[in-house]
Amino acid sequence: MSEGVEWALHSCLNLAWVGPERAVTSTRLAEYYQLPAAYMNKQLQALARAGIVYSTPGPGGGFRLARALDEITLMDVVSAIEGRDEAFRCTEIRQRGPGAARGAPGDLCQIDLAMRRAELAWRRELGAQTLGEVKASVERGTPEVPVRIRSWFAAH
Repeated sequence: MSEGVEWALHSCLNLAWVGPERAVTSTRLAEYYQLPAAYMNKQLQALARAGIVYSTPGPGGGFRLARALDEITLMDVVSAIEGRDEAFRCTEIRQRGPGAARGAPGDLCQIDLAMRRAELAWRRELGAQTLGEVKASVERGTPEVPVRIRSWFAAH
């Protein structure tokens, strides 16, 4: 996965802690983590296309969450940033080289099957966890984090 997934996930949490009444620019979100603003904007635009955030143009504009965090899964964010393509693509290299003729026609590639099972489990797990659950976990474990984030964005 690209770093953009991490940036997008953290940005969603930050937007939740800042609150729905305040839009936050991509520049401010990038500044908070000392990240490139243009690349952060690219991630936020991908989230907007997926209906996870929306942007408001003009003075006082920026990004806000489009849905409650309890309605956004980790898989929603991963798909928005990375796309829905499979992580592993079997190209049937076992059918090349000196061992190619040994396989029976129609045999399934066991590596492909194993990778598909693993990816399905990974996607199910990400799809079963919401950003609301992550937010609640952070607030339980480190309650100062949302306070620090709200304070920083209020001052900037």
